[in-house]
Amino acid sequence: MIVGQTSRPVTSGSHTWVFGLLASRLALFAAAQSAVAIAFLAAGTPNPWLASIPWWPLSVVAVNLISIALLDRALRREGSRYCDLFRSDPRTRGRDLKWTAALTVASVVLAMAPNLGLSQLLWGDMMAGAQMFVQPLPVWAAVLTLVLFPISIGLAELPTYFGYVQPRLRSVTGSTALAVLLSAGFLALQHVSLPLIFDWRFIVWRGLMFLPFALLLGWALHRRPGLLPYLVIVHILFDLLVAVQVLAASLA
Repeated sequence: MIVGQTSRPVTSGSHTWVFGLLASRLALFAAAQSAVAIAFLAAGTPNPWLASIPWWPLSVVAVNLISIALLDRALRREGSRYCDLFRSDPRTRGRDLKWTAALTVASVVLAMAPNLGLSQLLWGDMMAGAQMFVQPLPVWAAVLTLVLFPISIGLAELPTYFGYVQPRLRSVTGSTALAVLLSAGFLALQHVSLPLIFDWRFIVWRGLMFLPFALLLGWALHRRPGLLPYLVIVHILFDLLVAVQVLAASLA
């Protein structure tokens, strides 16, 4: 049993649930896009996989809801609940907010620099990668994306990798470094199928672009687990920008 800085006991959990949730989002994103492609195939759309790519934001919403349900199920097996992940200690709120502010600034740099730098390295154009996955949708779908995408991903992503998986990996492996590396690595790797485009440069770009950002958050949430609810809010705001980009492309 691990006791975090929020003084909440954390069990090691079932190995099946821990490793299953670690890899689940990578697989579920690919499965969701496949389902969309099958729907386009059934409708007689030429190149259904290509047609499925712009719909990745709503596929993500569906996967996020599944992730939240799986996370809640795993926690209930341990005698806990999903909402317990978001408890914070009022006694440390001031320090937690200072940490959150510093991490937000660092996250902007660590999320943007690899994004632009890798795109320039791989394509010779800093915006080439973004142009491949920010594509127009019907306006109604873009509006749904604006509302549902940032909230659902905020409530699913960090809680899965760093709220549930990371502390239990530390218990299972006996290694903090390995727990952080695996959790952050899979958070970064999940973007390979978000969306899944069969272009090696795009796969490398998506797989590596968020790795420094994920490692920073993994380290910070190991040090201060009580930061999770604050960082979830920051994450929602970051992903709102992506949803705005999709809406703008859809309205253009």
